[in-house]
Amino acid sequence: MDRELYLPKSWTEDSDRCRTARIPESKSFETKPELARAMVRRALDSALPIAWVTADAAYGQEWHFRRMLEEAGVGYVLAVPKSQQVNSPAGSWRIDHVLTGAPAEAWERISCGDGAKGPRVYDWAAVKLPTIEGSDPAHYRWVLARRSLARPEEIAYYLAFAPADATVSELVRVAGARWAIEECFQAAKNECGLDQYEVRRYVGWYRHITLAMLAHAFLAAMTAQALEKGAAETVRAASFPSSWQKSDGSWTLPIPPPPGTGHPRTGSTGPAGADTTRPSPAAATTSAARAPIG
Repeated sequence: MDRELYLPKSWTEDSDRCRTARIPESKSFETKPELARAMVRRALDSALPIAWVTADAAYGQEWHFRRMLEEAGVGYVLAVPKSQQVNSPAGSWRIDHVLTGAPAEAWERISCGDGAKGPRVYDWAAVKLPTIEGSDPAHYRWVLARRSLARPEEIAYYLAFAPADATVSELVRVAGARWAIEECFQAAKNECGLDQYEVRRYVGWYRHITLAMLAHAFLAAMTAQALEKGAAETVRAASFPSSWQKSDGSWTLPIPPPPGTGHPRTGSTGPAGADTTRPSPAAATTSAARAPIG
């Protein structure tokens, strides 16, 4: 969708280095969350139908990032560290302390999407934060926790902002969408060389990344079209009643009926498994050899 090159301060504060790499003079240091906000703003200004944003804790813990999404009316489910402060009209707490008090019945076993080994199932707990008394907001803030089934001590935390009619299952689905994004990055690296750049110029990096992203989008579209076409061309195999017959606890195949008759012959199976009502292959060959030619 979009891309930005993160330049550390060691670059932006070295004017000679920036000049050699053809970095624009107007380019100043920006944190990764600041770059993310710029890309999200561009996406929101486009014609793309954007309803949700999800990201890891590096962006989720950034207050300005969450505030920008809330002001735009865009829902989000963002990972945060366990030390994240949660503020509401009822008070302020660490997010892990909020969810420590969750009763056992508050944890629901939900799949957050399919993975390489099947559904990604975890135990989830979610609670809606209180709002100002008397208000009727169109969106609510939530806190979520994801607990591993195999290692219950491993718990991940999320802050969410969602429409009033959003369900816990929907929030879980959005949280799980981040795995698909990671898989997309990995596929672009493996198939299109997204990370295989060796450039010396600022513009060269953007050209490489843009071309790799375009190639990956093209491959994804072609794959989707091929799958759709294959599904449309698939013809369901005709079903016929089985000719197998069961007798005395074992299955047998009936002998095909002779031409002109409508019933199959019943044959007996000898010790060698041969049909006693048919001529042997040797007899058939001998008869054919005696037939006159011409």
